[in-house]
Amino acid sequence: MPLSALPELIALDAITDGVRIPPGVTVPLTPRVRALLDTADMRRLARISQLGLVSLVYPGAMHSRFEHSLGVYRMALEFLKRLQHDRHFLALVDEADAAAFIVAALMHDIGHWAFCHPIEDMALTGLPNHESLVRELIEQGEAAGILAEMWGLDPQRVAALVSGSATDPAGRILHSLLSGPIDVDKMDYLARDSLHAGVPYGRHFDEDRLLGSLCLNETGTALAITNKGRTAAELMVFARYVMFSEVYWHHTVRAATAMLQRAVWIVRAAIEPAEFTRFDDKTFIDWLSAAAVGTPAEALVDGIFGNSRRLYKRVATFDALHHPEIHSRLSGRSQLETVELSHRLAGRLSMDLGIDLPGAALLIDAPPAEREVQFDLQIRDRVGRCSETEPLSWQPLTALSPVVRSLAHEQFDDIVKRVRIFAPQQQAAALAACTGLEAIILSVV
Repeated sequence: MPLSALPELIALDAITDGVRIPPGVTVPLTPRVRALLDTADMRRLARISQLGLVSLVYPGAMHSRFEHSLGVYRMALEFLKRLQHDRHFLALVDEADAAAFIVAALMHDIGHWAFCHPIEDMALTGLPNHESLVRELIEQGEAAGILAEMWGLDPQRVAALVSGSATDPAGRILHSLLSGPIDVDKMDYLARDSLHAGVPYGRHFDEDRLLGSLCLNETGTALAITNKGRTAAELMVFARYVMFSEVYWHHTVRAATAMLQRAVWIVRAAIEPAEFTRFDDKTFIDWLSAAAVGTPAEALVDGIFGNSRRLYKRVATFDALHHPEIHSRLSGRSQLETVELSHRLAGRLSMDLGIDLPGAALLIDAPPAEREVQFDLQIRDRVGRCSETEPLSWQPLTALSPVVRSLAHEQFDDIVKRVRIFAPQQQAAALAACTGLEAIILSVV
């Protein structure tokens, strides 16, 4: 059966039944897609925010992971619509694999739980990451029966495409469409997060041009693009860079993140780490608020989720370019190490400056150990560019674009993901005025 016979691809063009999501697009729904959407595990995503604490800075960023999942599913159909004309893709990917890819795109976030990214960065002992939950939920959850009965699919195949554990050629290719330099996830979240945050940064990478340039790489093992999509790919790299700089790692967002992590650290004994995975936003906030009562975490939690927003203020910022030593010494530290360092630093500053600065009143926010994926993408062109008979040439995008080479490799983690020191407003001004702060930090760490 050709890929064009897939009910979801037919529905994409027909749009006889669907649901509308921002920015005014229709997501086609077939009966078997609806069945998956109506499972409890998928519906839970409607109660989990896509951007979590970002809404404290950008009030419109209240969209859910359910909305994002619908967008990724629709983007997967757009990818298949283009790639069904690539003979190398068709030689490896059959109708069943394409259907499994559609499901994987729809359910790729099924393992997420409330505020899981900042909590996962803490690396608490016994805390499963959200990726590890995907296999269990797809293979053993409510969706498993639907996949077998309505889709004719092995749930293990779908889970393998999401996790990247598939080793066959088709599996590797399809995983690269889900998680790679250009993938259905990034193409949706950049534009969607930008739209809801009310900023332009993630919406101007020429989606149509990029979709029209999709092909397989020289070895036929992963996604690539033709030279016509090169500028669109450069814009996408830049969009991602700016979204991290101005939205995901905005200094106020990171202040709230550091407060949340410290609060969870203080009350961590009140819960088994695996219990975090059962929370949606409301149940997590309710639990944390109750657990924090009477502890140093109470003021932190109230400052984030209480009736009056009271977020910590920036004391200092250090990136790898201007402060390489501090950045390298503090980046990638465990939560235990970061907390201990902040307490030592608070004690030293209290003594030197003569101010009251308890350990919970000083927060160090630093990049986690895990770095962003490098932007490894091939560009296909013809040597002479004048005839279809000319041989093909393949070059990495980084070789053709100094913009991508700089933003994706040399600057992304080290410049965007800064080390920051935060404190309550009443102490932050005095600490920021300390002329020897950098030397003091280096002496402590």
